[in-house]
Amino acid sequence: MRAAMRTLVTGGAGFLGSHVCTALLDQGHEVVAVDSMLSGSAENVGHLVGRPGFQLLLHDVARGLVVDGKLDLVVHMACPASPVDYAAYPLETLDVSSRGTRTALELASQHAARFVLTSTSEVYGDPLEHPQREEYWGNVNPIGPRSVYDEGKRFAEALTMAYRRSRGVDAGIVRIFNTYGPRMRGHDGRVVPTFIRQALAGEPLTVAGEGTQTRSLCYVDDLVEGLLRFAASDEGGPVNLGNPRELTVLQIAQDVLEATGSTSEVRFVDLPVDDPKVRRPDIARARELLGWEPQVVWEDGLATTVDWFRSVGTAAA
Repeated sequence: MRAAMRTLVTGGAGFLGSHVCTALLDQGHEVVAVDSMLSGSAENVGHLVGRPGFQLLLHDVARGLVVDGKLDLVVHMACPASPVDYAAYPLETLDVSSRGTRTALELASQHAARFVLTSTSEVYGDPLEHPQREEYWGNVNPIGPRSVYDEGKRFAEALTMAYRRSRGVDAGIVRIFNTYGPRMRGHDGRVVPTFIRQALAGEPLTVAGEGTQTRSLCYVDDLVEGLLRFAASDEGGPVNLGNPRELTVLQIAQDVLEATGSTSEVRFVDLPVDDPKVRRPDIARARELLGWEPQVVWEDGLATTVDWFRSVGTAAA
């Protein structure tokens, strides 16, 4: 990343967005974070408020946005990203993936800025190819309850590539697989924060189905490193970013019980509609183009995340 860049981060007060803002500031860049706070939280960037070069705008990017001053990089991260959130806000999820992406791309075009769309492994749906390569087109139910997120991100990818091809915008796409770490919300529906919250509260860990479905979990610091390497490139992507180590959901629950020292039981519940049976990224492209692969092992990242949940308390998280 070249020195003294000014970056717009949409969704900058979200779990992942706040870590990106922190990393950019730590590298000496200026950051304008914009967030509607629909699923983000001002507490996530509370440690950044007052730091030189940081600005926080409370705004819904789907309603358009004007930013004063030059922008060198636009990282579009705004979107509810957990099943709980996009089930509660389906229309808002579609809006930010369509209108919000258009707004962010227009800003990048106007400022001749690099544009990065943070897409998702959910564009692969319930995959018939395993592990998932970027060339795979996916297996998505376009009318199911998850479609507002899955198809919203697929549309955002199409829009991004249209701007790259027709407008000459320096735009690229990363597809983010399951990411975890401090600042996740305990009630957001994703397996790691849900299991940690339940374990620390002495509640049963609710494992969907038989727990044989798999997830590949990447610690947030690794993910941010890969994202910023991609932003510093001129690659169009898409590029998978995630940890190729694959764990069953039941194994994740057992690991959380061990890491927390909890005596909670495991309770099996019904599988959500269209829940992916497997999830594992092929990261050969990220290794080749970015020289990137995850460094933090699951056991260490989990311990750090558990410590954070303990420090803030499960109610606050």
